[in-house]
Amino acid sequence: MRRIRAVGRVLPFRVNNYVVNELIDWDNVPEDPIFQLTFPQPNMLSEGNLSRLLDMDHAGKSIAAVDREVSRIQREMNPHPARQMELNVPVMDGRRLEGLQHKYKETVLVFPRQGQTCHAFCTYCFRWAQFCGIEKLHFACNDPLVLPRYLKAHPEVTDVLFTGGDPMVMRAKVLRPYIDALRGLGTDHPLTIRFGTKALAYWPYRFLTDRDAGELMELFEDIAALGHQPAIMAHFSHDRELETPAVEQAMRRLQSAGAVIRCQGPLVRHVNDDAGTWARMWRRQVRLGAIPYYMFVARNTGPKAYFRVPLAQTYRIFSEAYGQVSGLCRTVRGPSMSATPGKIAVQGIAELLSEKVFVLKFIQGRDPSWVNRVFFARYAPDAAWFDELEPALGDKKFFFESGLDRITAEKAMDLVPPPRALSGMNDRIGSGTLLRWVH
Repeated sequence: MRRIRAVGRVLPFRVNNYVVNELIDWDNVPEDPIFQLTFPQPNMLSEGNLSRLLDMDHAGKSIAAVDREVSRIQREMNPHPARQMELNVPVMDGRRLEGLQHKYKETVLVFPRQGQTCHAFCTYCFRWAQFCGIEKLHFACNDPLVLPRYLKAHPEVTDVLFTGGDPMVMRAKVLRPYIDALRGLGTDHPLTIRFGTKALAYWPYRFLTDRDAGELMELFEDIAALGHQPAIMAHFSHDRELETPAVEQAMRRLQSAGAVIRCQGPLVRHVNDDAGTWARMWRRQVRLGAIPYYMFVARNTGPKAYFRVPLAQTYRIFSEAYGQVSGLCRTVRGPSMSATPGKIAVQGIAELLSEKVFVLKFIQGRDPSWVNRVFFARYAPDAAWFDELEPALGDKKFFFESGLDRITAEKAMDLVPPPRALSGMNDRIGSGTLLRWVH
């Protein structure tokens, strides 16, 4: 228990009775995937960091001294990956809008301050820094009127994603001002209003028996009445989360209120690193009227070494699961890395000009001209994130790197550049090139 408590000083921990009583198989602890998903494990910290914390506790060091060590460990765990703080925060009237992110042209993320927690915490959470009490690491929006002002200045935005934390921890009356503020946009700026949430998995009663569940359904109905489309971006990690009567009832009620449910989650070791889990999950989602959307690669943050799965293995698991399901499940995309330049999917492993390569593709990009662009990285059997890959075929840089450098420099000067088409190393690979697929 001392080791688990030490991990809990560094990484957030929260669980509820639904997860404990309905989802965890206590006869299979500690190997049970939902237990691994929600309870801190000693190996989530490096042996050196864990030993230092245990030694400080044994020596009776002051709380302040322990807190300084905890802060040091947190800083080295890459609390905000993909340069979110540096590149994603938009600027309006010379002021950074700290509660918004605008990485891709079409989509703005909103972090309501009141939604910066969850019904339970995932041990692999890539936004763990939101929950550690370090104010300077927080994204948080205090003013619902910031969003419509920003949207009026950016008519290219078609999607707004409320995220956190989890916006579904907010009472309906607290969430409503953010929606009512959009009335001023009129009908000439229809939006898809997304809510990124794990509530269906961790507390489906949010949509059923919570005292304001009815008000929440009315809010989704009002979104549609304003000419927008409500969308639930449901985070599921394991098929067991989809098996209870409560989650089925909650999904049906959301759908009856006009919400479209899309399902996504990362592939992580100890939880869902096998094809059968993903195939069952996708089939169950379709049976419940939801849309399989993304398989993500777990981000390079927090206890990444504990959950790490090499890209080659991740791709094989995705392909095997994809081959077990019908076409209705194959709306899912992935495995996708939300990296600094954009969402990059592993499309395959191939041999090209006698070199083994990863075949990669931009699903989203900071520059829209990168989207749907196929490019190649040298095959690396142990690599688990894009930053660990190198260009293939003798290229010194990936095709987008000069453009990303430009975007970074312009962001530093608080400029908003127009998208520019870039050319790069893969332009010279034409239809006559011999490309032999390996997997």
